[in-house]
Amino acid sequence: MTAYSCPACGSHATGEIYRLESIPVQSCILLDDPSEARDFPRRPIELHFCDDCGLVFNALFDLAMVDYASTTEESQHFSGTFNRFAKELVEEIAETDELGGRKVLEIGCGKGDFLQELVQRTGALGLGVDPGFIPERLPGANGTEIRFQREYFDPQTIADTPDYVVCRHTLEHIPDVGPFIGDISKVIDGRDDVGIFFETPDVARVLDEGAFWDIYYEHCSYFTLGSHARLFRRNGLGVTRTYLAYDDQYIIQYARPGEAPSLPEEDDLERLRKLAADFPVRVDTVRKKWKEFVETRHAAGKRVAIWGGGSKGVSFCTTDGLGPMLSHVVDINPYKQGKYLPGAGLRVSAPEDLAAEPPDTVIVMNPVYLPEIGAQLASMGLNPELTAV
Repeated sequence: MTAYSCPACGSHATGEIYRLESIPVQSCILLDDPSEARDFPRRPIELHFCDDCGLVFNALFDLAMVDYASTTEESQHFSGTFNRFAKELVEEIAETDELGGRKVLEIGCGKGDFLQELVQRTGALGLGVDPGFIPERLPGANGTEIRFQREYFDPQTIADTPDYVVCRHTLEHIPDVGPFIGDISKVIDGRDDVGIFFETPDVARVLDEGAFWDIYYEHCSYFTLGSHARLFRRNGLGVTRTYLAYDDQYIIQYARPGEAPSLPEEDDLERLRKLAADFPVRVDTVRKKWKEFVETRHAAGKRVAIWGGGSKGVSFCTTDGLGPMLSHVVDINPYKQGKYLPGAGLRVSAPEDLAAEPPDTVIVMNPVYLPEIGAQLASMGLNPELTAV
């Protein structure tokens, strides 16, 4: 077995904990044709765990296979639950730092919703950088208070040193995480008064739950509170606060240039080593459980739908070939509706489409949305078996 070098700390104390022979290389891409979707390119995943710093990474990741400038649709802002969470984060940032009139850089801004909310709340001057930004989706884009660069982040294209850096749900897409954090240090340009806010999925929960649906090709780097903080400290950035949010799914981390005392939340290596060692058996058990769950209902003539046409849904459908046994893939994002899931070829439906062929079972791809989805189903007069991964 090859011992790959850890992209975060350079250690060779790494070992394989999970392998998938074939999974779609993109899961948020919008495809118009079911045949094109079924034939979408696939590659293997081989997750390795670094015993020295705790990073989990896909050792077989090939960045050339992923195009974030294509028609990707990652936005979760059509969910009231997610919007409330985003507003809470904006309020927390506003109360933590005075941003009025200051320059805020968001790296990986997606469709720009969060940056717009932050600018409106604080009076900051926002610059968003993302190759998948779509100007027509955001009224008022590229005005005097907020502008966007539709490109991959490159320190050389950032004209002004920011006063604050935001990076949400981007670090997990970066294979060379050390140089990436180093590039942020370059943008800060030696200043010690720049605030830094990161939000990144937490892999400890994935390992603990055997959550195979949270493993997909675009996510090549997986962090915990500790490994996330260790990466920053290794690159000259002091972590001032870190915690888990959104039903303990996301890491929230505040940092500043320079040193800062270590936080108790960072001391997680022993627990993480145990989770990594147990993961192969745990994930195999969970995969078998969900395969049996879908197969038995399908064999009994039941209609089984999943709610969530994003990355989790694609992984759930394609990891063990469950797609052909599903009657619907539902998503409230109108930009996904009528499109087809890569690898599975399943059409994404609007919630209202369920009225014509009501499902017997609905599997929600994120339990945090169970109350919201349950209420929507009830409002349509539907009462299926409702569960979540």
